Amino acid sequence: MNALDGGFVHAPAEASRAFRAVLEAMARPGRIETVAGAQAPGLSVAGSVVVLTLVDGTTPVFLAEDVDSPALRQWLAFHTGAPVVARDAAMFALGGWAALAPLDGFAKGTAEYPDRSATLIVEVDELANEGARLTGPGIETEARLTLPDPEAHRANRALFPLGLDFIFCAGSRLAGLPRSTRVEG
Repeated sequence: MNALDGGFVHAPAEASRAFRAVLEAMARPGRIETVAGAQAPGLSVAGSVVVLTLVDGTTPVFLAEDVDSPALRQWLAFHTGAPVVARDAAMFALGGWAALAPLDGFAKGTAEYPDRSATLIVEVDELANEGARLTGPGIETEARLTLPDPEAHRANRALFPLGLDFIFCAGSRLAGLPRSTRVEG
């Protein structure tokens, strides 16, 4: 695959559908959305779609060691123009859960600007509506979602309104976990 491949073929329509899927996933934690249309080197289809939808030339991105490669850096440069930065300067971070650790190295916002925090696009092996119990904004009663480390998400929630937001990606599926979501189990 070269840097020119793997982007949206019909960018306006595909980007619109992808943005709607990401928006739905973040607005309704635990809801799993299916996406298509992009394939970056070393990322899932969902991870690639999220990057093409949310990242641009003004968006600093951190690449964890498990996904960082010259091919991915070239793909990002061509398709988004995003600068690759250190974890503490990133608005978005890409990688697997273990490679993104420790989470305390990412921006969590400030009291004046809680929105100045990082969103982690986490590549996972499985994404299913089972496991951790989710409650909070956007969830009518409760939802379930497989999470790599529920305790880390509870600690993240304790920082609210500061904290990190997460988009989990597995194959062509994605789910959002905003910092406002309470996680149990």
